[in-house]
Amino acid sequence: MRYISSPDFHRDGAERIGILLVNSGTPAAPEAGAVRRYLARFLSDPRVVELPRALWLPILYGVILPLRPARSARKYRKIWSAHGSPLLDLSERLRTELTTTLTQNMLAPLSVELGMLYSEPSVPQALARLRESGAQRILVLPMFPQYCGATTGAVYDQVNAELRRWRWLPELRFIAEYHDDPGYIDALRASVIQHWEAHGRGKHVLMSFHGIPERSFHQGDPYFCKCQKTARLLAEELLLRDAEWSVSFQSRFGPAGWLRPYTSSVLTELPARGIRDITVVCPGFAVDCLETLEEIDMENREVFRQAGGQQFQYVPALNVRPEHARFLAELIARHCQGWTHVELGRRPAGAARGTSV
Repeated sequence: MRYISSPDFHRDGAERIGILLVNSGTPAAPEAGAVRRYLARFLSDPRVVELPRALWLPILYGVILPLRPARSARKYRKIWSAHGSPLLDLSERLRTELTTTLTQNMLAPLSVELGMLYSEPSVPQALARLRESGAQRILVLPMFPQYCGATTGAVYDQVNAELRRWRWLPELRFIAEYHDDPGYIDALRASVIQHWEAHGRGKHVLMSFHGIPERSFHQGDPYFCKCQKTARLLAEELLLRDAEWSVSFQSRFGPAGWLRPYTSSVLTELPARGIRDITVVCPGFAVDCLETLEEIDMENREVFRQAGGQQFQYVPALNVRPEHARFLAELIARHCQGWTHVELGRRPAGAARGTSV
């Protein structure tokens, strides 16, 4: 193998820190062809679908990719904006905000780049930009609050695969998760409270997380427990009684069982229990995307209304809210300790609140 060299290894100044934000990805356009290319990359990853390749790839290329892209493209067109994909636009805006905040408070040269697991800018492209900027220390932040093998694990895989090609390896750190970090929970609480102040308080809070196959949970993936802890901590911060909140899982794919209860099933059942006024929040999504804007705020809103529900409020993801950017900057600064001096004034990070399920 011919290894990639750093553009300048005779660097005498302060060592530059590279921050790599990683999200899942998005089609380049709300068209069937672009969706097909995105799904081919996404669903080919063994982290996402753990079936044997000899069994799965014929299904993927013979059944799913010929049929699913056109249907998915229609959904993407419902949420596409003048700025393009909401996930990419919001992730890039968050990167810009973080760059400003970190530059003002970290006493070291730094670069912040965004990489996507299954679309551009790709993880290798983002790492290349950090290398070309002279970053000798790199902190990787997967934008998935709750650790999951299918998401955070995929980030580890792609970062390590790219770094295998480098001659001069940077000092490397990963942030595996932040599902119970007080700053994250505080940001979620503030977003719900401000939404209630603007739109009125719902009588029940449904916290919907992206699902994973039940099989993954039984084989040791901790994601289910991480989601439950996030939900419990948020409910405590909102002073909710047990009957006033619940947890569900959305976005299942294929015939196998996924984490339960399913969001669509819960939304169908709530009106029958006399709960017709709800607030839905999705604490597993750093920024809004197809799964929140179309699946929750459009498709599942209609499911709830068809079942007899009356008021359905979706609280947007944290996106580029000041509390979100400030928390992520503080999280990054905390994990860069020993690399640089920081001046981010937050309360000292204590032990995680609550206990694991």
